[in-house]
This record gives sequence, C-alpha cells and structure tokens, in this order.
Amino acid sequence: MAYVIIGNGIASLGAIDGIRKYDRKTLITVIGAENTAAYGKPLTSYLLAGRISPERLSMRPDDYYKGKNVTLKLATYIDRIDLESQELQTCEGEHISFEKLLIATGGKPYVPQVKGLEGDDVYNFTAAKDAYRLIESVKDLKRAVVIGGGLIGIKAAESLYNRGVEVAVIEERERILPLAYDDEAAGLIGKRVEEAGMLIRCGVSAKEIVRDKQGKLRGILLDDKSFLEADAIVIAIGVVSNTELAEQAGIEVDKGVVVDDNMFTGEEGIYAAGDVAQARDVIFDKDKVVPIWSNAYTQGYYAGRNMAGNKSAYPGTMSMSSISFFGLPTISVGEVNPDAENSDYEIYTFFDERKQSYRKLVFKIDRLVGYVLVGDIDFAGMYTSFIKFKFKVDAHTRKRLSEGEPDVLMWPDEFFNKAWNPDSE
Repeated sequence: MAYVIIGNGIASLGAIDGIRKYDRKTLITVIGAENTAAYGKPLTSYLLAGRISPERLSMRPDDYYKGKNVTLKLATYIDRIDLESQELQTCEGEHISFEKLLIATGGKPYVPQVKGLEGDDVYNFTAAKDAYRLIESVKDLKRAVVIGGGLIGIKAAESLYNRGVEVAVIEERERILPLAYDDEAAGLIGKRVEEAGMLIRCGVSAKEIVRDKQGKLRGILLDDKSFLEADAIVIAIGVVSNTELAEQAGIEVDKGVVVDDNMFTGEEGIYAAGDVAQARDVIFDKDKVVPIWSNAYTQGYYAGRNMAGNKSAYPGTMSMSSISFFGLPTISVGEVNPDAENSDYEIYTFFDERKQSYRKLVFKIDRLVGYVLVGDIDFAGMYTSFIKFKFKVDAHTRKRLSEGEPDVLMWPDEFFNKAWNPDSE
C-alpha cells in the first residue's frame, strides 16, 4: 500500500501521525509546493515582527520525516490527479502512484478585484515566503496599508508596526474582526490597536492602487474617494479552499472538498483534511470549512487513521480563535453572533471598559454554544469543555458560568468520573 499526501502543512503532520499509529512500515510520500518542511503558519506574523527566528517556525525536528519513513518532495507542484490510474502527475511530468491519497492542499489567498494590484510592492500574507519578502523590504518602508481587518490582517499590521512601519488597516465591513468576534470585543480590540498608533478605516474598500509614471507605488484610493499613502500594500483578507486539483479530478467540491465523518471523499482511496476540507461542525451541526490550525491537525490525524484501515469518526470541527493584539489576550469559540430574533438563544455579557475586560456567553436552549473573552481569559479551557462535550446546563450552572465562575465540578457526574477515574466502573 502506498500512501501519498499532497500538501505539507499541519494536516499532513496529523495524517503521518495517524497512519503511523497503525502502520509503521509502509512508505509515505509527502509532496509540498513550498521549499521547506512543515512549519507553523500562525507563527509567520511573529517572524515578521522579529519576535522569533526562522528556526522557530519548524513544527518537527529535522529527523522527524526519516524517523517516520516519509519521503519528502519539496518545491513540487501536482498538475493533476488521475482517479482511474490512481496516479498523480507533477508539473515536471513525473508520475506518482498511490493507493491511499490525502488531499491536504490547504487554502490560497483571497485576492480582491482591485485595479493595479500587480507589482513587487504588493504582498500577500498567508505563507512564510510572504513574511520573508516583507522582512527584506521593511527597512525601506515608511508606510504600509493592510487590506483586511480580520485576524490575519490585524496581526500582519501589528507585525509591521513593530518593525517601525506606519500602518493603516482598511476593512470593508463596519468593524474589524467581523467573523470571529462580536461588536463589543471588536471595539475593545480596535481601541487597543488605535491607541498603539495604527489607523483603522472600516466601511471602506480599496478602489485602485495608485502609481506614478515610473510605476512606483504612491498609495491606495478608497471607494469613499479618500487616499492613503503607502510604500507597500499587504493583502491579508484570508484564504479560500484550494480545491482546484480535486475539482479537475471530478471529486465532489462545495465550499471545500466534501468529506464524510471518516474524512473520506467518496472516491476510492481518497481523503481530504485541513483548510481544503468541508467537514462536520459540532456547533452548527452541518458541514463547513473552518480554517483553524488545530482542526487541520485533527482532521489529518483521523484521515491518516482511516487511510491505515482503522475506521475512526472525526469528532468534528469547532470554530476557535485565540490571539493577542498588542498584548491584549482574546479568545472566541463557537457561535458568538447568533440571530437576535431567535428565541432559542440567551446571551450573558460582562463589560469593564476601564479594565479592558469583556465576557460574553451564548446559550442555546440548555447548552453553551459560544463565548468571547477579552482581557481575562483564565477560564477559557473550562468554557470550551462545556461546548465541546455538549454538557447540558441547568439554571444554577448557567448563572455560575455567566458570572465567570466555571468549575470542573459542574461537569456531569458520569463524565467527571470517566475523565478523572477512567478505571472506575
């Protein structure tokens, strides 16, 4: 049996670990488009900020692949997947056979339709190569504009700011962090960012990148006719699933590659995991693409187990963002912006603007389904356990949780005994 993995990110590491738990001998071939072994993409903003060295990006020691009997093919692009012959064809014309294939091609940068984006002074920010390009240029930069006010955009902007660059962020929605956080949390974070000295413009979109007659970047024209000067434009809106190979092969694709609970695509021997996969979301109870690092590893792990013949159901995706903005810790988990007209939801909040502390808990019927913490995040793990394990919450427990007093003793007795006394009957 030949295992082949397209993609060399966190999902591929999960798959290697999953396969090797049940099959320690069969060769695994990992094909990566980048010219580097798997690294922590969330760490690229810290690399750009100068807070970590390039060596810190690596997620596994140098001997990891050899020890796992993995052949690593870097800087290699797959041109097509042939389902009938069970072969991959590289862009160089090489043919690679597989019996079990994992598609872990991740995401690709979302690029807006803006006039003038082509040029060396326009950067994406989704991979280490983007950070390296910016690091090489940063000594010559005075002003930069970041397009995108989500998690990636704000962290890219913070990193440039820490390098001494004057930064402006533009976000077409009415506030920053429109998906991962709610209005109050975004307001606190935005205030911290602006107090640090960055400019935030919401409710505006990029209309045109403006250059002089010699082609040198001058800045960016917005749709409200205002103009921001810039020596660099950074596109950091986010990613979309990189499904092109799967689509060309005839594998079912929606927002991502459609998989079942075993991460199986429905095509013989072919699985998918990570940012490219559309898998079950435990909170919304439907299949979604959730580009979260920890989810990608877990999906890869369960895909690997199933590829190796151990039929195992993936426990499900859970939306989660845990990140610090200029030293302000935050975490957002699950459903944090429910339909205000839906009477099934109850929302409890605590807000201390002076202490920059905010807590929001979202309950649906008798369960906690989402929360946001800003400032004080000490009990994040406890809140997450209530969501992950779908504990039912009575009125007393709901009150304790809402007051910021979660406790392991609130777990159901049966679950508590199983977790802490696994040998008990």
